[in-house]
Amino acid sequence: MAASETKFHVLAVDDTLIDRKLIEKLLKTSSYQVTAVDSGTKALEFLGLSNNDHQDVEVNLIITDYCMPGMTGYDLLRKIKESSSFKDIPVVIMSSDNIPSRINRCLEGGAEEFFLKPVQLSDVNKLRPHLMKRTQTNVNKRKAMDEIVSPDRTRARYNELE
Repeated sequence: MAASETKFHVLAVDDTLIDRKLIEKLLKTSSYQVTAVDSGTKALEFLGLSNNDHQDVEVNLIITDYCMPGMTGYDLLRKIKESSSFKDIPVVIMSSDNIPSRINRCLEGGAEEFFLKPVQLSDVNKLRPHLMKRTQTNVNKRKAMDEIVSPDRTRARYNELE
């Protein structure tokens, strides 16, 4: 499947139903597959990070609200970036509060973007480059691994030794 045909899977995390439905609708309108949950804890459970039961979940991007009870979006960001399985997944934080220190903290903590609510279609359009960059990085890693273990390449090196 070509990268342009890939249906990217986004995990959307927001404790407010109306905001969660809005982001879900915007993402689906932009042809993303969406899983929506209402808390950072449920996001960790979905990813298999809450009990170290790593599930085989293919998520290409996580978008999370900053202000949520129990676990903030920043806390979720930190847990994802500490995970060996999910640390490379782009994380986008959204908030209705325009607090520069909070925005900087999230971006310095590894967030790819910080969106102000209400999220709009123009914001969602900013996600694709992050997804494409990650997809291209994965393709390059696979090509590099294929070259390392390629029988033709190994054969050539072996023949040079003879």
